[in-house]
Amino acid sequence: MVTENPAAESVESFRLRARAWLAENMRRPVEGESGRKTAEEEDWRRARELQRRLYEGGFAGICFPREYGGLGLSPAHQRAFTEEADGYEMPLLLNIPTFAICAATILDMGGEDQKRERIGAAIRGEEVLCQFLSEPGGGSDLAGLITRADRDGDGWVVNGAKTWSTWAYAADWALCLARTDWDAPKHRGLTMFLMPTKAPGVTMRRVRMVDGSDEFCEEFFDNVVLPASAVVGEVNGGWTVASRQLVHEKTAVGGGSPYVSGRLRHGGLRWEDLPEVARVTGRVDDPAVREEIGEWVAMSHVRDQLIERVSRSIGDGVLPPAATAFMRLFSAEASQAANDAMLRIAGPAAVVGGVDEPGLGRLVGVRQLMRQESSLGGGSTEISRNIISERVLGMPREYAADRDVPFREVRRGRGADERRA
Repeated sequence: MVTENPAAESVESFRLRARAWLAENMRRPVEGESGRKTAEEEDWRRARELQRRLYEGGFAGICFPREYGGLGLSPAHQRAFTEEADGYEMPLLLNIPTFAICAATILDMGGEDQKRERIGAAIRGEEVLCQFLSEPGGGSDLAGLITRADRDGDGWVVNGAKTWSTWAYAADWALCLARTDWDAPKHRGLTMFLMPTKAPGVTMRRVRMVDGSDEFCEEFFDNVVLPASAVVGEVNGGWTVASRQLVHEKTAVGGGSPYVSGRLRHGGLRWEDLPEVARVTGRVDDPAVREEIGEWVAMSHVRDQLIERVSRSIGDGVLPPAATAFMRLFSAEASQAANDAMLRIAGPAAVVGGVDEPGLGRLVGVRQLMRQESSLGGGSTEISRNIISERVLGMPREYAADRDVPFREVRRGRGADERRA
């Protein structure tokens, strides 16, 4: 449900209305309530319920067009709502990848039916979306994927495997990139599909990480049948769709997406975390610790201003969409700097289970074990640097031996060739 003629509402009026509605309809989480490492069935059920509540209250899909279930308002309206919603329980699980990446990609590249059905269902809290992109052994070379989709009459049959699919176990639909032309160079023989995650032939396993969480999944496709209507964009035009999807992914991971509800923690951290570690370890008055905290606070403010400036410049056409790599790169750098500073402040207290204060070991020690996560998720920092140099600064492209070579002639490992056959 949306309000009547919301496009005429000013940002300030929208903010005041949101403030009143949030106070009456949403609750503040109980301390320690979100302490689980991985979201389970009840967490996802609650996220969908909260999303439905936002929809019924007229505050869901703020920047999505009205014809697809949203409000058709500006990023300024979304920022105002996010600021007012800070501290309230929100469906944060649906932010990434459902809204910020998948729904945003479908909005840009999908057909009318796909937009109305998938975006609308997500905004109403009925469906969760995920990505089937990365492959075992694929590294950062997404275009070198070997999951294949073969024509079968008007439809397609998909075989292969994907991995590192965030929240896939809770999702209903996935954007799945597959190879449909082995005689074309690797970027030109791909097609994007919308695949039901529970389709016959899909086997899914959860991947346990070093911190005990298992939000990632790996999937295996054994003759998964998809209709012609599953194609997103054009047949063999999947790299165009994937490129736009990666722009949204970098924007989301960098903290600049206009499609999320509630405030996300960049890299899993808030600027308040460092002072809290200093307080718990009794080092608040240590000049060196205070300097560490000051540097992180300054960096967090620079990050927020960078996100705003780059987002505005892309929207105004001053910077190309590839400039989202700036946000992605700086957020990763900031997250790693914060993790390192927390470890230096905590010292021996960072040993997991080695302190009396509940949560400190996990906040610092386990975060350090997951330190590299911020430089990998949403594309590696090395890829971000290449994008900035080549697509923003116009520097020469990095040499690639397989450029313009038919993909079936590209040399790969033995396992890859067996899967292709």
